[in-house]
Amino acid sequence: MAKFSDTIDLYDDQGKLLKSGVALDKISPLSNPGILKLIGLTKRTVAVNLGGAEAALKTGAIGKGNFIKGREMNLDLVANAAAIKEKIQKMVEVVPGDTEIKDFGGKLLLVTVPEARIAAAATYDAAITAVAAAATYAVIDQFNVNMFDASMVKAAFWGTYPQTMDMVGSNCASILSIPQNNEGLGYALRNIPANHAVMMTGKNAMQAAALMAIFEQAGEFEMGAAIGPFERAQLLLLAYQGLNANNLVYDLVKKNGANGTIGTVVQSLVERAIEDKVITAGKKGASGYVFYETKDPMLWNAYCAAGTMAATMVNCGAGRFAQAVSSTLLYFNDLIEHETGLPGCDYGRVMGVAVGFSFFSHSIYGGGGPGTFNGNHVVTRHAAGVGMPCIAAACALDAGTQMFSPEATSKVYGDTFGKIEEFAKPIQAVSKGL
Repeated sequence: MAKFSDTIDLYDDQGKLLKSGVALDKISPLSNPGILKLIGLTKRTVAVNLGGAEAALKTGAIGKGNFIKGREMNLDLVANAAAIKEKIQKMVEVVPGDTEIKDFGGKLLLVTVPEARIAAAATYDAAITAVAAAATYAVIDQFNVNMFDASMVKAAFWGTYPQTMDMVGSNCASILSIPQNNEGLGYALRNIPANHAVMMTGKNAMQAAALMAIFEQAGEFEMGAAIGPFERAQLLLLAYQGLNANNLVYDLVKKNGANGTIGTVVQSLVERAIEDKVITAGKKGASGYVFYETKDPMLWNAYCAAGTMAATMVNCGAGRFAQAVSSTLLYFNDLIEHETGLPGCDYGRVMGVAVGFSFFSHSIYGGGGPGTFNGNHVVTRHAAGVGMPCIAAACALDAGTQMFSPEATSKVYGDTFGKIEEFAKPIQAVSKGL
């Protein structure tokens, strides 16, 4: 029996119907096969940049921007990628065949460690530590590196750890940051920069938003924000804003994409909410202002989240700039509240995020780049998983205005994780498991 009475129709990023009449609980991070696989791969998969390690060794690079002259090493890692891959596999696997390694032209390896390593660990960093250690030893063994030079090989894959808390300058990359960087309980999946999602989805705005929404909402479940009645609230947000439920986001963008503004998206959303009987006209004030009412605040909140996403795509897409996302988050919801008398997305918290976000991304950092933000950030954490998907969409539509572009911060994620269907097309991945 379905946990909730709600059913939704799932549409893809082209407005094509994928599944109809889907029970809301079927898209839950706790049970949806596509989401469970995606989260599992997120914890277990590590990219190894052999090309980067070879270049670092050749120049004596250590960590970030440091070089030790006289410690340069000429090792043909890329040419020996097949042998290194085989050695890594033998060391990482628990039983033969439980470790998958994809080879991208010898320069990049994508290692998916066995589930047993995560199951036997207290935290997910068991994946990157196993891969970094295996890569280090594989290179030392392949090239018969002596004990005096082995530390340079170690630095190529471990960075400056343990002198630094994290692996600064490492040529091993996980989607997840180290646990010590998660500033609260359950923030691991929310500590993923928007630019990572942008590159993994090939700059597809709706897929980037969906991927970020899955990470964010799975994080909401992990931090205890989806317990009891709040579970339905978070699932509705995931469905309508992230997974284009009932084609709402697509329809709003299509209707307003050519000549629309944030204000016209507000108008379209209110019209759709009235049509779908989510809100109804209530009392009229002395001035003639109509106060709207809703019997389902959670569903109205999900509609607001979808509208915020559509407004972001319309506004940032028109200008091809990510920088406008913070003002869009603010003024779409400000206009919604003035238009209806009802609370905006996340009951006002998205507006709060937007004000702080404008300051941090435009003021003290000089307009650096929204793509470097994540849901673990002091500014963007406060919205319940509905701010970051919009930021990811905006960065996917950006045409190079960011100081820190997706290509500069996250290229390796597109070249490796982006080749896995669950990361590249999360909307279809969620639907496929139903």
